[in-house]
Amino acid sequence: MEQVERIDTVKQYNDYAGVDTLHPLVSVVNFDEVPAIQLFRRYMGVYAVFLKNIKCGDMLYGCHPYDYEDGTLIFVSPGQVYGIDSKGVATKPSGYALIFHPDLIRGTPLGKTIKDYTFFSYQVNEALHLSKKERKTIVACLEKISEEIEQNIDKHSKTLIVSNIELLLNYCMRFYDRQFITRSNANSDILIRFENLLNHYFISGKPIDLGLPTVTWCAEELHLSPNYFGDLIKKETGSTALDYIQSKLIDEAKTKMFDTSKTISDIATGLGFKYQQHFTRLFKQKVGVTPNEYRNLN
Repeated sequence: MEQVERIDTVKQYNDYAGVDTLHPLVSVVNFDEVPAIQLFRRYMGVYAVFLKNIKCGDMLYGCHPYDYEDGTLIFVSPGQVYGIDSKGVATKPSGYALIFHPDLIRGTPLGKTIKDYTFFSYQVNEALHLSKKERKTIVACLEKISEEIEQNIDKHSKTLIVSNIELLLNYCMRFYDRQFITRSNANSDILIRFENLLNHYFISGKPIDLGLPTVTWCAEELHLSPNYFGDLIKKETGSTALDYIQSKLIDEAKTKMFDTSKTISDIATGLGFKYQQHFTRLFKQKVGVTPNEYRNLN
């Protein structure tokens, strides 16, 4: 098993890339200035946004490979492991890297909202693929950040740099929305698989052993990251993945209510609830009446 290097500072990344460190907390690296690379794996203690122009090996994200394409944006957040496998061949990369330390955004508006950019937790095979026009926009943002880094640091530097990073991330949010729309056929297939997954879950007896189906479990079964799965369901249905699961739960519960040989406790247990009162609370929240009241009404 290959050694996993650690990149905990911007300077460490710059030293690897062979470029000067102009700012201790942020860097824009032009890969045209980086030597050829081979296999590596790194634990990242910093945020990174990689714009890859050409294929230069299989990206490894955790333990999952991804053969990325031209004009692809990949996002890495602190605590993640990523790497490149060039199949033993030294390859010249092309593109850009934006590297910034969590301390750069601490105490800023971006620091408070960074978790809203859920694509930092997407798997690499859920990367953002750019059109030529979108790529120009991203490169312009990176060049603006780079220009500001090259200025002498003053009291405005942090605000301007962070504002431009936030602008770049907001463009990425827009472009991801476009990607969800243009992949509507694939997304519809995932929705069908999600529905079938839940149907099979409730008729298989799994709830008794495994409990309620979670968003994370469903995402894993569909081979998606939880955040990507959640964002996809929200954009396709207007509801969160959790709301979707809970609606399915209530539909199953309503059907079971007509079997009067089952008590409310039996129904709750069969759906995966540990405690009947939790089932009763959710049912009333979603339906407006308690399970017993619903049974009596019907």
